[in-house]
Amino acid sequence: MTSVIPKFVDAKDLCQYISPLGNTFALVQNPPFVFPPYEAYPLGAARTCLDDGLEAVVMDMDGTTTTTEALCIESLATMVSCMTGKGKSGACEVLNPDRDYPNIIGNSTTLHVEYLVNRYKDQIQPMAVCEHFIRAAAWNMCCGIDPRRGTEARTSLITQGLSDLLAFPDFNELCDKLGTQTAEETTSACRSLAPLWLSRLKMENTPNLTRIGIEIYYQHYHELLANMNASVQRVADGRPRLIEPMPGIGIALALLKGWLGESAAPLGERVASLLQKSYASKRQEIGMGMPHLGELGAYFKRNPVKLALVTSSIATEANFVLGEVFRVIVDEIGDWEIPAEMRERIQLGFSDPMRFYDAFITASDSSEIRLKPHRDLYSIALNTLGVPPERFHRVAGFEDSESGVIAIRAAGIPLSCALPFTMTAKHGFEAATWICPGGMPEVMVLRHFFLPESLLA
Repeated sequence: MTSVIPKFVDAKDLCQYISPLGNTFALVQNPPFVFPPYEAYPLGAARTCLDDGLEAVVMDMDGTTTTTEALCIESLATMVSCMTGKGKSGACEVLNPDRDYPNIIGNSTTLHVEYLVNRYKDQIQPMAVCEHFIRAAAWNMCCGIDPRRGTEARTSLITQGLSDLLAFPDFNELCDKLGTQTAEETTSACRSLAPLWLSRLKMENTPNLTRIGIEIYYQHYHELLANMNASVQRVADGRPRLIEPMPGIGIALALLKGWLGESAAPLGERVASLLQKSYASKRQEIGMGMPHLGELGAYFKRNPVKLALVTSSIATEANFVLGEVFRVIVDEIGDWEIPAEMRERIQLGFSDPMRFYDAFITASDSSEIRLKPHRDLYSIALNTLGVPPERFHRVAGFEDSESGVIAIRAAGIPLSCALPFTMTAKHGFEAATWICPGGMPEVMVLRHFFLPESLLA
């Protein structure tokens, strides 16, 4: 191949430029309004061992660092339930986990909503769609946690044929009172508005319904996040938190930062206990792996790792979620078997997610149409971390979804580790170079962060 890359080639000549990039390509589908309909990403040679050491880690948020996938699923289910006339009360039974979950985890919100709109199109009730769209747009504009979403909600009203609604007195009254009204009063107001505006609402095709569905989804999801303080009461009442760290993630992050050093050794029992019951047959292997935790801690103390959080959530969501997750991690650290002075120092290190990560990459850094499985977010992360392509072999990527591991490999990272959990267990992980059903505990105890023993000695 010549050193000068031409600007244009025909299909025949394209082969000479494509062939050197690799033998395997991932075909990533674009949204219906984007050209071309799909793009091809070369996947370089896979790597299963970091022989030259670990310089940087790029890691997903939902399902990998936190448990928020369940929160997203609930919000998507609520969207479908509202659009099909069942209201919010019907959300718990509307989706089929086996059929739907593999298609609504790991991609962009647009692709998730688009799938559900197509899947349940025959059940959609136009009047219900109109009612909940009006409520969602009003809430996102007036009570939302993200100003950008408020602007997009206003734009959605315009694009979907309801521009005149913005000047309608009853709608403005709804917006003014939304924060103080009861749910019953808000519902009554929206039901009065819906028949007046139904004929103007554009919802004749999938793109239109998808845009409407996105507003309804975000309204419910962001309302849950806005009420995050209620999670404290949930725990006090004996109910699970809405958002929690994934098992072992706090210890893994502290290890990678180099904060634990040799003091990580006593945490071996704690980490091993987090492995799933299915690993009972590997007790001997787990027992042999536990002592390496101290060696890992010593290695990372000598070689602290650059850390990037990479999520398809927008920045406002990520800030809310990570703030809650880090608060839980700080509480967990209080029980770690480490010296008191070190415990206080590490708790202080987890006090602010924005300062903890070397790169904090969200959907707000790109575009809804360039999220996973596109490589963009991970490419931005690598650039932010200052890791050039010639050192990508010293990077490890962690994801819980099919689209996530594809995005990691498409960005040129040879070691892409899948951490499937209940909701992503049925994803296809052909692009992953490692699959660790035991999550971060398995990565630490059984895989030693993919470092060879020679580097841990």
